[in-house]
Amino acid sequence: MSDASRLVAWFRANARPLPWRTTPRDAYATLVSELMAQQTQIDRVVPKFEAFILRFPNLSALAEATEDEVLELWSGLGYYRRARLLHRLAFEVAAGSGKLPSTAVALENLPGIGPYTAAAVASMVHGEAAPLMDGNVARVGSRVLAVSGDPRKGRAKATILDWIGGLMRGVQPGEVNEALMELGATICTPAQPDCIRCPINKRCQARLDGDPEAYPPPRQTRSSIRLRWLVVIVEDPAGRWLLRRVTEGPILRGLWLPPFAEIDAEETIEAQIRRLLPLKIPSIIRFGSPIKHSITHRRIEVTPARVGVDAHVEVPTDCVWVDPESPNLPTSSLLAKLRATAFPT
Repeated sequence: MSDASRLVAWFRANARPLPWRTTPRDAYATLVSELMAQQTQIDRVVPKFEAFILRFPNLSALAEATEDEVLELWSGLGYYRRARLLHRLAFEVAAGSGKLPSTAVALENLPGIGPYTAAAVASMVHGEAAPLMDGNVARVGSRVLAVSGDPRKGRAKATILDWIGGLMRGVQPGEVNEALMELGATICTPAQPDCIRCPINKRCQARLDGDPEAYPPPRQTRSSIRLRWLVVIVEDPAGRWLLRRVTEGPILRGLWLPPFAEIDAEETIEAQIRRLLPLKIPSIIRFGSPIKHSITHRRIEVTPARVGVDAHVEVPTDCVWVDPESPNLPTSSLLAKLRATAFPT
């Protein structure tokens, strides 16, 4: 039995039952799942995917939605640019043929689709022999071939993609791509890979050399930026929170959150709260436990403050009162953290 046959047989017997793994594969569902899963853990993706597909079952329904509706269903996954580009893609496709292209080259011409996503859809849905590269595949290829360079760049990347292309001869290309991703996610993990259970372990040069964790070499990571934010939770007698739409900055724009700002070390927190709030508040301010939050390479220490206001207070037009448990607006996972941990009972 060939390496490809062993790999595919292992995948068919051990693949996790994910909701987008249907027979036959649906192009739209595959596209949504791949975009959601980029840099996001699968257990977080599954419920978001199911809710998204239920609300927007096809490209036409997605194209007819507003950006706020799309971002609301995407809330908690992060990297909201993906959602905006998917929405733009749906509009463009719906205005044209109404169907996603079938080839990787054509798919790459659509908003938000790069080589990885294009290869995933083209191979899994249409059977095109289009090898893909993500972190899991890069790790598996690096170890099997004992590639010493960065598997995402240059000759090392080309070597791994050539190897994957060879595996695709005589078997379903999409299954090869998906099997390699599944292998990296469940068996060939970054630390303590379960080499005994690997279906292609006899071909793995890193295992034969006795040090699979030496591959791939450590990546140069982007330097972290440390930030300190002040977030003010304004609560009315009904327990509703005041949220304001973020209109500035590249990372949270378009989302709804309590008023927040970067802390000014030269000004008292109380003064910053009063400057930040869009309404007159009483003198009592409660401070909660600091919260750690990350957005890409930003490491943020969030200082939460909480104030209560009268039910009849007037608020600016860019603010709304919401139930923090069910805001029904596009928001960030930071809101859930504030609700759960900032002011423990």
